[in-house]
Amino acid sequence: MDFDIYGKIIQKKHNKINISRFDYQLNKYNSSDKMNTINLINLSKVALIAMTASMPQYLHATEKRAENKSDKPNILLVVSDDQSYPYASAYGNNTCRTPNFDRIAKMGILFNNAFVTSPGCAPSRASILTGRMPWANEEAGTHASLFPKKFKTFPMMLQENGYHIGFTCKGWGPGEFKEAGWPHNPAGQEYSERTLKPPYKGINSNDYSGNFEDFIASRKEGQPFYFWFGAKEPHRSYEKDSYKKESRLLSEAYVPSFLPDNDVVRGDILDFATEVEWYDKQLGKILDKLESIGELDNTLIIITSDNGMPFPMAKANCYDQGIHVPLAICWNKVIPGNRVVNDMVSMVDIAPTILEATNTKFTGTMPMTGKSIIKLLKSDKQGIVNPLSNAVFACRERHSSARYNNMGYPMRMVRTTEYLYVRNLHPERWPAGDPQEYVAPGILGPSHGGYHDIDNGPTIEMYRKKFDDPLIKPYFIAATAKRDYEELYNLS
Repeated sequence: MDFDIYGKIIQKKHNKINISRFDYQLNKYNSSDKMNTINLINLSKVALIAMTASMPQYLHATEKRAENKSDKPNILLVVSDDQSYPYASAYGNNTCRTPNFDRIAKMGILFNNAFVTSPGCAPSRASILTGRMPWANEEAGTHASLFPKKFKTFPMMLQENGYHIGFTCKGWGPGEFKEAGWPHNPAGQEYSERTLKPPYKGINSNDYSGNFEDFIASRKEGQPFYFWFGAKEPHRSYEKDSYKKESRLLSEAYVPSFLPDNDVVRGDILDFATEVEWYDKQLGKILDKLESIGELDNTLIIITSDNGMPFPMAKANCYDQGIHVPLAICWNKVIPGNRVVNDMVSMVDIAPTILEATNTKFTGTMPMTGKSIIKLLKSDKQGIVNPLSNAVFACRERHSSARYNNMGYPMRMVRTTEYLYVRNLHPERWPAGDPQEYVAPGILGPSHGGYHDIDNGPTIEMYRKKFDDPLIKPYFIAATAKRDYEELYNLS
């Protein structure tokens, strides 16, 4: 199944079945199909329960070697910035050549159905750190807000358990944490002193591997460690046509069906791929460092992303392209490798998994709602390991300041193996932001100059300029037009 094609689509609003505006490329729904109607009703009930009530609570040398002498595993958590599934070559998609992600997938497990809890950086990262859904994290559940200190993160618990903790570049954010009383980023102590000259504009100047070396050098001998490698790539902006300097061809770009297939989009995707490949090279240097100090086999390595790609209808949207991300996990001492798993996994499960793997006691006051997936990791099975792992949840509140008075666009989502159900809680608002922005007090800018929940770049600029072009208009409408209160997509 193509990751972004929603097969049949139905929308139920006020007990009336309507054919979606996507029917230019999708099959129509037979409203007399009794079984599908039953599934719709049951799925709606599941979504209501999950989204309006609290989820179940689960507490549950030339260089000197400084090996971890304890029986505790090290933790390397790698989080890229805005990378959708399937943009890694382990998935058979060679738009992005990612040999180091692929290496970890081969050593351990490649996940086909990994999802974040929110299609935006800050709320998604908060869920990873707290093991809680965004709607349970108060201000930390929205974008560019505050991280209340009462939500204790797993790195703080690891530190209490004797771990050396740290991160580089992008931990939790964007948002404020010092105002809430945090002594440092909720992801850990920052190590970002070293810089380098990036090959292209838009790529961050952080020397990721150099800062990891500084982190390793600062730990006590024999001390287990946790490190969050937060790459800034492939977040926009990109150096336009950087792909040409990498000798890439437009024909090499994989264009998903929610985007028009033309040279502008292909070039934009390849510039995106240039940044993914840069970050993957830096990941390789960190893995080489782990191996050189004898810690590779005793390190639980988790590689994923915070949300989907920064393109129209992807990032900031509770559709697959906004929440479906790459995931590879390995732990050579414990996890059987060379496996592909199809269970549905949520990033809210990362924190409880790490606590169980490290035998770290939960010491917070706000319980985790995620569930450890250690049993899945330790299994030697492939495909579907746990048939009950068949649903994930996600949401969004405000993404950017894209509407009058900074109003958000709250969405709730439940995704199963068969359906995607979405609720747009304020369908009277524009999902991608208001079409016009105020350029001065009381003065509106040009039509279609807004939509600021979509990161600026060549693709959205093309939409703005050619919104009436018959080849562009369906995609433009899908990304920006007002949506129904409920959306249901049949994925089977």
